[in-house]
Amino acid sequence: MAYYWFKAFHLVGIVVWFAGLFYLVRLFIYHVEANEQPEPAQTILKNQYQLMEKRLYNIITTPGMLVTVAMAIGLISTEPEVLKQGWLHIKLLFVVLLIGYHHYCSRLMKQLAKNECRWSSQQLRALNEAPTVFLVAIVLLAVFKNNLPTDITAWGILAMIVAMAATIQLYARKRRLDKEKLMTQPQE
Repeated sequence: MAYYWFKAFHLVGIVVWFAGLFYLVRLFIYHVEANEQPEPAQTILKNQYQLMEKRLYNIITTPGMLVTVAMAIGLISTEPEVLKQGWLHIKLLFVVLLIGYHHYCSRLMKQLAKNECRWSSQQLRALNEAPTVFLVAIVLLAVFKNNLPTDITAWGILAMIVAMAATIQLYARKRRLDKEKLMTQPQE
């Protein structure tokens, strides 16, 4: 019975953690774009985003990570033989990378608070896609286990990354064209 409790709350932790990671970097994008606003809007927006980032990171994202990891340890304690399986080693590697991403977001948050962040909003948009790649890889490993077709999976993930990069570039182009169009419109 303990296995099911651990598994249920492991899944809840994953959902909370990823929701936080997806939204956190989106807030970073808005935070960086606030620099384009005139005062006092710039200061007001940056202060609001900084508050939202801290709350999201400390109250939602980090607890989600901690619940995920704690419940994973609980799951492994109920079935220790799973530690001998190759798929779990790869999954744990992705989880370690995701934890590194989580902590890197904390570093970016501190840089934003000090106005020292060098990332552009377009670069942050690319960074915002990393959790999606981790999520897909982790879920596929958890579902397929040792039966994961690695060749098709690798190509699928590569195709997903290329599609994300193309979408980010197209969106940047659209924003630039919209801005140019706005600038060339006659003023009333």
